[in-house]
Amino acid sequence: MTAIPSRRAFLAATGATLAAIGTQAQQWPAKPIRIIVPFPPGQSTDILARVMADQLTKTLGQQVVAENRPGAGGSIGADVAAKAPPDGYTLVMVTISTHGIAPAIYPRLPYDVQKDFAPIANIGLTPQVLMASLKSGISSVQDLITKAKAGGDLNYGSSGNGSASHLAVEMLRSAAGIKLTHVPFKGNADALLALQSGDIQLMSDAIPGAVGPVRTGKVKALGIADQRRSPFLPDLPTIAEQGLPGVVAVGWIGLSAPARTPEPILDRISAEVMRILKEPEVLARLNDLAFVPAGESRQQFEAYIALENTKWSKIVRDAGVKIE
Repeated sequence: MTAIPSRRAFLAATGATLAAIGTQAQQWPAKPIRIIVPFPPGQSTDILARVMADQLTKTLGQQVVAENRPGAGGSIGADVAAKAPPDGYTLVMVTISTHGIAPAIYPRLPYDVQKDFAPIANIGLTPQVLMASLKSGISSVQDLITKAKAGGDLNYGSSGNGSASHLAVEMLRSAAGIKLTHVPFKGNADALLALQSGDIQLMSDAIPGAVGPVRTGKVKALGIADQRRSPFLPDLPTIAEQGLPGVVAVGWIGLSAPARTPEPILDRISAEVMRILKEPEVLARLNDLAFVPAGESRQQFEAYIALENTKWSKIVRDAGVKIE
């Protein structure tokens, strides 16, 4: 018969484990740290990861490097991070795509957003901008609604089925009670070209992609999907200001670690990121990328991700979006 461990033995073992974790946290970092980037080099997530890596290298006393692991909309890199040892030496950039929308659209996602990650900090925010072709004659959100309800055959482009640019318009379509036809493209750049040529009437894109064509007058900006106006397009009213208060679609990029990473390590990194986001050179870099610094704490970021999961799950369900 196998002996059942005594309560004293159990407590001793637990104490030893906690002591080991405490020692590990005190000695951290003792070797280089990697930040997994689930997207290709050159994208906003990659650029922000390298900004964070450079700054953390200065403050932690160990080399912090960004490692690109792209594929499957970010889920490959996120899965690598989820399965990495929870020792503080693997971090991962997480986004609205990997941790907000993906759980709602992929039935066989290889990781669990809530169980497999320890959120550290939200870094940058970038809301969606609803735009219209100059040839469409649409000049505002209410103008769009009027034309759609009058039987106008309106279509909108996106960077692909289930993308943020797709679901942002679905959110608006549902809130306004109108009919719009979705035309998916291989990327936002292709959709934007079609918008400028008048092949499609509408599309949504995050501010970094929208600000150029809007400022140069190549497209007409209708509204911003946020609760407040953007400093990058200060004269553009929010969609909420135009009668649809629930239409909020804000992209975000943050930093997480594998679940069960020691709390002292998570707290240390979170504090460092909060400090880094106040550095003038970092703020200038975020401004160049058209991102607003978020600066949310661990607990705030965790709650935010949970809310995003709930919101996008409803949008996906209502829109009937399915991706196998």
